[in-house]
Amino acid sequence: MTVEADHMGGIGGCIALIVVGAILTFATDWKMESVNLDVVGLIMMAAGAIGLAVYASVFKRRRAAALPVVDETHHEL
Repeated sequence: MTVEADHMGGIGGCIALIVVGAILTFATDWKMESVNLDVVGLIMMAAGAIGLAVYASVFKRRRAAALPVVDETHHEL
C-alpha cells in the first residue's frame, strides 16, 4: 500500500466520523436514558476534525520531505 493510499484511508475515516457524528447530533431524535447522543455526535465530529488536521499536517511534512533537492550551482574546475 502506498503512502497516499494510507492517507486516503485515514482521511476517509475522519470524514466518516464527522458524517456519523453529524447524523447523530442533527438528524436523530432518539432518546436514551444513559447516553446523550447529541454529545456523542459532537465528540465524534470533533475527533474527525482533529484527525483531519493531524493527517493534513503529517501529509504536508512528508510531502515536503520527499521533494528532491536539485543543486543548480555550477562548479568550474
